[in-house]
Amino acid sequence: MSMKRTVRAILATAATIALGAAPVANVANAANVTPAQVAGNTPVGTVKPWDAPSSPPTYVRTGGPQEWVQQVDHKNVLSYLVHSPSMNRDIPIAVVPATDGNGNRVSNAPTIYLLNGAGGAEQNQDWLKMAPVRDFFAGKGVNVVIPQAGAFSYYTDWLDDSLNTPYLKGPQKWETFLTKELPGPIERTLGADNRRAIVGFSMSGTSSMVLPAHNPGFYDAAASFSGCPATSSPHAYTYARLTVNRGGNPTFQDVTPERMWGPMGGEYNRYNDALINAEQLRGTALYFSSATGLAGRSDQVSYLVGKGLPEVVAPIGAAQLQVEGGIIEAAINQCNHDMRVKLDSLGIPAHYEFRNAGTHSWPYWLEDMERSWYTTIGPAFGL
Repeated sequence: MSMKRTVRAILATAATIALGAAPVANVANAANVTPAQVAGNTPVGTVKPWDAPSSPPTYVRTGGPQEWVQQVDHKNVLSYLVHSPSMNRDIPIAVVPATDGNGNRVSNAPTIYLLNGAGGAEQNQDWLKMAPVRDFFAGKGVNVVIPQAGAFSYYTDWLDDSLNTPYLKGPQKWETFLTKELPGPIERTLGADNRRAIVGFSMSGTSSMVLPAHNPGFYDAAASFSGCPATSSPHAYTYARLTVNRGGNPTFQDVTPERMWGPMGGEYNRYNDALINAEQLRGTALYFSSATGLAGRSDQVSYLVGKGLPEVVAPIGAAQLQVEGGIIEAAINQCNHDMRVKLDSLGIPAHYEFRNAGTHSWPYWLEDMERSWYTTIGPAFGL
């Protein structure tokens, strides 16, 4: 990645931190469940052409345009609005279309769904802004679809439809959108085939395992970067509370996991727990990553200065990475080791990137983007 983008990623992580490798997993069986089968009788979405640069969505804190739209050129990065019947609104979608080594569009290609973390595009913390997604996937013959909304939502279907905050307004039916309303229409628009994967980090690392568990055979591969697969245990429910609270009004108390999943350990909460429902992941190629929370190379003052941060700013950034990012990642690490024990007990293979050092921050997720492709997602697609 470029120095400019590296510096930007480190600065953003320092300002707003989001809540030994194992052998390569066996290639999963090809997904055999179609979008139409998953959607059933649920009304699907409508894909609308959209010129994002001329009518950009807004960065919530300032009301200015979200920065990812600057990459939309309608060739290497496309933009669409997809109407969600369940939420009764249009959802902005960014797409990096499948191309071959010569830059030509490819038909009958697989699709990767990249889910943003807690702040998402609404806080300029999305995949396109923070990672070299366009350049990395160019020529790999795969479509990349990024929903550019859903901050602090866990990409789940909320029980409470009466939310009204700057980030969460009205019904939040993200699982319905991502699994029933979006895939069929967007994959037809892109001329994609029935191969697909889902990838998330931090908050959406949970979602990237829950959605495949709810829809066995729909995803060829699933990857979670620093996510917590569990949701219904006391510590996991607390992580969810710390995340969704940030989507509320200034008190940070009006948005709670109870409004999302009901009481801790309740039936709906347990339904949305990938650790409990791990058996349903059998047959999907899986990738998990986390670190101990101990400071790694990219968390050091010298590294940040070397990437261009001012010497007066670098110590502050390093301290926040090492303290806040370290604590969060250490907790997430427990979640992923629990998941490995569960999957091992079930005889379900997965690829694990368990780092001896590292915090909850973008430099490590950029490594995961590359490693997950070569170890798990690409092989699951036969690429």
